[in-house]
Amino acid sequence: MTSRVTLISAATSRALREARFDDGCPLDASAAARARAAAGALPAADRLLVSPTVRCRETAEALGLDAVEAPELAGLDVGRWRGLTLDEVSADDPAGIALWLSDLDAAPHGGESVRALCERVARRLDASAEFDGRTLAVVEPEVVRAVAVKILDVPGSAFWRLDVPPLTATDVSGRSGRWNLRLGRALGPPEDSAEG
Repeated sequence: MTSRVTLISAATSRALREARFDDGCPLDASAAARARAAAGALPAADRLLVSPTVRCRETAEALGLDAVEAPELAGLDVGRWRGLTLDEVSADDPAGIALWLSDLDAAPHGGESVRALCERVARRLDASAEFDGRTLAVVEPEVVRAVAVKILDVPGSAFWRLDVPPLTATDVSGRSGRWNLRLGRALGPPEDSAEG
């Protein structure tokens, strides 16, 4: 049995452009239009999932997907940093941000640690191995990073070295616990996260 998972990174929102921890803001109008234009580039899937964030749900809708919300594919819970920019957190809590970026077990924001995210996503990926066919999931970039760390069996610090552009597909396939990874296939016209 071969399982296939295609992870679609969500389209751009104002929070992403502002380097702000997600606060539930909607997609930019231009990002939603790009997602609609990319709808035809998706592979057929037997199961459709979506992270519970507004950005992911709106991306799935724009892609024409009637996806089921999957809480285990949620983005990283950053607790009290939610809605703040990276610059704001760095100015207000420089020790906290430094700890967070250097210690995968740290959660100075009161939310979830990067290691906890990676472990949660790894469990979900392992469960996907039991499903014959293709799963398509619209997720936050950090979920794609966590999948790559798991599949490549690299140190967790690699999490911070992986860039996941908006509206790209990362394909995972495998059987018997062995996964292969194909990163960052663009779904439509290039999307620059700095555009509005």
